[in-house]
Amino acid sequence: MARPTPTVPSAATQRLTLFDLPLDVITLEGTLDRLGEWMFRAPRSPHTVVTLNPEFIVQAQGRPDYAAAVQAADLVTADGVGIVWAARQLHRREVPRAPGYDLVRGLMARHGPELRVFFLGAKPGVAERAAQNAVRDYGIQVAGVHHGYFDLPEDQRVAELVGASGAHLVLTAMGGGRQETFNQYWRQVLNAPVLIGCGGVIDVLAGTADLAPAWTRRLGVEFLWRVGLDRKRWNRAPRLAQFVRLVRAEQRRR
Repeated sequence: MARPTPTVPSAATQRLTLFDLPLDVITLEGTLDRLGEWMFRAPRSPHTVVTLNPEFIVQAQGRPDYAAAVQAADLVTADGVGIVWAARQLHRREVPRAPGYDLVRGLMARHGPELRVFFLGAKPGVAERAAQNAVRDYGIQVAGVHHGYFDLPEDQRVAELVGASGAHLVLTAMGGGRQETFNQYWRQVLNAPVLIGCGGVIDVLAGTADLAPAWTRRLGVEFLWRVGLDRKRWNRAPRLAQFVRLVRAEQRRR
């Protein structure tokens, strides 16, 4: 993928840099306002949104295509407490969190029946269940559904399917790296005002994954809760330790 020109956020948002990746200083409410404007009040054009967590930063270190997709995003929010901590250590700034699940839930609650959502990702059948639950809980319109288990040669077909759906919001849940590069590379074909790489949000909406307890989300430590309870996530713990080492090394360098 050619390296895109990084998007310049509006003057109302300050953009920091963590390990060559952007981070916008914006609250959850401010993010919901911005996305709502893109979906319903601004001229229709695609915008990519990344919810940044420590694992993303570690993965992007060895993947130029991943790093370029994040750098080109229209909005990059702080997903986890690790990002908040890193911004405090390296920039002496308090950065509000705007996690992916809270963004998705907030958009559906705010816009309800006027919102057309395409559910893209997770295992076959899961996106359908997530869509059904979202209609029940928020009254949204389902623009379409498609699982996330397709290979690169099928990307264009899937992107064109999404682009023909008339969605305002595309939830791309194919795992860190894959979802961001897909959204960025195919953004013009996807042709939706807001494209969010949302990880496990579709699984949570479908009920096939548990939402972390409210207290862990308030403290921003839901990642640690998930790692502790889910063996499938244990291999991610070393990335968190690597992230801490990256931050400490950058502090010493400065």
